[in-house]
Amino acid sequence: MTEEHIQVITTVEKQDQAERIARTLVEKRLAGCVQIIGPASSTYWWENKIETAQEWLCIIKSKRNLYEELEQAIREMHPYKVPEILATPVVAGSKKYLEWLDKELKRT
Repeated sequence: MTEEHIQVITTVEKQDQAERIARTLVEKRLAGCVQIIGPASSTYWWENKIETAQEWLCIIKSKRNLYEELEQAIREMHPYKVPEILATPVVAGSKKYLEWLDKELKRT
């Protein structure tokens, strides 16, 4: 259905950090919507040992042509040395939702 829409995720350690990222991305029209979920428990390797932490997950709705700017905006606000920033293509979605998303995003 669409290859131009993407969903990007990132995680942070505090809810207020997630809220700041969400608000900034929506204000800049790099995201039409950001959902915040958490806290979630994450287990991962960091500096040669296994770590466990509570994190807040941001699920960001955007478009492929905005990805570079969106990633840069996240990096500027993100507290982590190596932030998780992963984008996946939207292969199908509600036509009305995707039309709404297109209207709310920055034009390039």
